[in-house]
Amino acid sequence: MRKTRPVNALKKLGIGLAFGAATIMSMPTSALACTQVYMGKNLTADGNTYYGRSEDYGPRYLKHFGIEPSHGPGHTYSSDESSFMYTSTKTTYRYTYVRDHPSQWDNRWDAYSEAGINEKGVSCSATLSTSMNADAETADPLTKTGIGEYNYASVILGESATAREGVELLGSLIDEQGVCSNDQIIIADNNETWLFAALSGHQWIGMKLADDVASINPNIGNLNYDVDLNDPENCLHSEGIESMPKEKGFAEYTDGKFDVAATYGETIQNSGMHQWTRYVQGRNYFGNELQEGTDYEIVKDEREEARATTGALVHEMQPLFFQPGKKDWTTFEMIRSLGNRGENTPGLNANTDGAYAIGTERNTEIHVFQVRNGLDPQVATIQWEMLSRAAYSVAIPFYSALITEVSPYFSDQTVSFDHCKETDIVNNEEPENSINYVLMDISSLCFENPDTLGISVRSYLDALQNELIEQNKEVDAAMLAETTTEGRTALANKAGKAATENTYVKCKALLQEMRAYQKAGNFDEPFTPSDLNTETNGLKVSITYAKDALATDPVTPDQPGTPEQPGTPEQPAKPEQPTTKPEKPGKSDTTTTVTTNKTNTKGGLPTTGDRFDGRMVAAFAIAGVAVISAGGYFLYRRNKE
Repeated sequence: MRKTRPVNALKKLGIGLAFGAATIMSMPTSALACTQVYMGKNLTADGNTYYGRSEDYGPRYLKHFGIEPSHGPGHTYSSDESSFMYTSTKTTYRYTYVRDHPSQWDNRWDAYSEAGINEKGVSCSATLSTSMNADAETADPLTKTGIGEYNYASVILGESATAREGVELLGSLIDEQGVCSNDQIIIADNNETWLFAALSGHQWIGMKLADDVASINPNIGNLNYDVDLNDPENCLHSEGIESMPKEKGFAEYTDGKFDVAATYGETIQNSGMHQWTRYVQGRNYFGNELQEGTDYEIVKDEREEARATTGALVHEMQPLFFQPGKKDWTTFEMIRSLGNRGENTPGLNANTDGAYAIGTERNTEIHVFQVRNGLDPQVATIQWEMLSRAAYSVAIPFYSALITEVSPYFSDQTVSFDHCKETDIVNNEEPENSINYVLMDISSLCFENPDTLGISVRSYLDALQNELIEQNKEVDAAMLAETTTEGRTALANKAGKAATENTYVKCKALLQEMRAYQKAGNFDEPFTPSDLNTETNGLKVSITYAKDALATDPVTPDQPGTPEQPGTPEQPAKPEQPTTKPEKPGKSDTTTTVTTNKTNTKGGLPTTGDRFDGRMVAAFAIAGVAVISAGGYFLYRRNKE
């Protein structure tokens, strides 16, 4: 639905005054900023609901994917950002998390779980930082005892068997202890998806999201929406949500109806230009474009400390929900929406116009939840997890409601944080077997060298992402056919490890080639990954994710040194001269045997039902990493010639 407030800030204030206010407020209102997206199931190609977010904090900031075990009654949640405490009265649920490094939170290991799914199939994306206006802050300020970003996901996932339970629990905690920050959170299960907003110190609202709308929110607390506060099936809220501001004299009404967003959210002139840049970019990506001159103006940020030089200011407040330009959004498109840099938004392209972006260099972690409504909660939701920056990264699929083991290629919270501070990543490699740092270093090199590295690396990562998506369909068919919890858990663990290992092997090899290219110093021709088929934009050597996940023998990532340590390291000449010579770019790969009963129409990428002889693929992939480690640039040069 589209609902706009009758406010034209630029006409009332003048562009100069609006710009002045916006420049003051253009920095995100919280250090833990992000962009949140939602797409209802009636608008997607597969009939699934998608939601997720990108976290925006700093260029090189380490994140960790892991599992919080179940705890017995008496487990206490506490915070390092407030004095919030909550003690559970029951056995908590196991859940996946994405957390910060302990060194960034006084050596605490429970900091900011932000994204995960619990064993009951409840998923949570936290948080989208917002701001309340001055009237709301005066009437109902934030509290020093309240829950906040540090604990939202941990409490919701640890305690809630359904999404509605999560909304009700969080609301009750705010009633009792308040909140220490203004935020929006999405909580979902196999039947419902809820948007929760902490409006002020003790006021909150939870709205069940419709199946036929899309949403993009880059930290703007006053994007307007129409909600019926008297419909408990679709809306839950604090008791004083309307009575408190009405009593204090700052309640806002639109067409005679209480307006939640206008009452509590920051005013339009206090929404920053770089927030509105991301909103315009997002609306453009989803095919419901705003028009420059009619809906917004492009303005300049001339402050010395500005994070971007170009931004946008809208003429009137915009809607939280809208209709996208089509109704067949795909998994790939939803994942890539969070890497959007405004490439198709004239004047606000981060690559050419000096604008900020959804897919910014300051991203630290990105996740997308694919919710298959109506399925068993154990298998209904797939978590697509992308560490580091979305512009140059890959999302790995996990059945997070089931997994009890995490691949050793994910560095746990004991790994050193020091590599985040490394300035020469060409000559100083990341800690061993760390997909966290591999993806960080790939994106750093691409942001530093967008023309010579960024273009082809993005094409390569897109090809890898498409293969993960396509092969996950085969894994998913097996998962849905399995009926026991034990069998599903075993497959989920195996699939998660296989997807992670395949991604690590490909990305580590890519990173070593990028380093070799930079060391060689010959930039006459842009970099081309040796594994990229430039005619099809697919991989020359397909991953073996589905084959590995569905194999009857154990998956190999229990030995994380394997991909970089071939079985015969004392004979390095062998992997450099494989029996079948790798194809030059532009020709189809001859090292992979493919048999299928239908035509492959995906431009070289596998379709559902394809089968691969993975022995040669695995041997080539493992050997390839060793070759690249020893002399990646020479392999790269041979494949180019």
